Amino acid sequence: MALFSGEGWLFLLRWFHFLAGITWIGMLYYFNFVQTPFFGSKFVADNPPVRSGIVRGGLLDSALWWFRWGAMFTFITGWLYILHVAFARYGGLREFAATSYGWKIFFGGMLGSVMWANVWFVIWPYQQVVMRSADQVATGGQAIPDAAPRGARAGVASRTNTMLSIPMLFFMGAASHLPMANPATAGAKWGALILLAVVIIAAEVNALVGPAAPASGGKKVLATLKGTFWAGFILSLILYVVLAKLFG
Repeated sequence: MALFSGEGWLFLLRWFHFLAGITWIGMLYYFNFVQTPFFGSKFVADNPPVRSGIVRGGLLDSALWWFRWGAMFTFITGWLYILHVAFARYGGLREFAATSYGWKIFFGGMLGSVMWANVWFVIWPYQQVVMRSADQVATGGQAIPDAAPRGARAGVASRTNTMLSIPMLFFMGAASHLPMANPATAGAKWGALILLAVVIIAAEVNALVGPAAPASGGKKVLATLKGTFWAGFILSLILYVVLAKLFG
């Protein structure tokens, strides 16, 4: 049967990658578009039991479970797909990276990998502290002093992931559906790598040590959904234009 052939294996990888990715990014958008604004609303501010019920009642824990494991399976299936295609179709990573398709998939994959790392090493550990603190307060104990700043930092990392998801999805879709020249020279390849490194480093510095503006607003670009959207679309445009220039 075709499904159990080499091409069938590749199809299954892509299928599970799509399913996991939709779950992950769907939960990311739920947190940023729905839950965080709801937590910042006057209704929740005036009703502490509502917030406590969301944090302690299982909703947040369940959402975070689908969120982090969606990210994990997206990460695993994505890199298995890249490695399979690189060696089975192109003969190696170097040959794969020399193609327009390979570079766009690589860009999307690296941005997605940074987002995965933020989920597992920033957002999830910090949210665990927030939930433990909520449990302690609900049972008559004291709040964990680090809970509020860690919750704010998790929020910044989540907004950073939302911003990065826009160029990540752009390059994933562009790989097969938007023509772009191959990187013809070694200089073009190094230029593209340096550009990607600058973007990743800047985003991670902002997520890990940059100022955490309040969820209600502030001067920080990622403090609002509008600012996050604009940052993501502008970043996508800059990456595309610069890469097109390098490879053109």
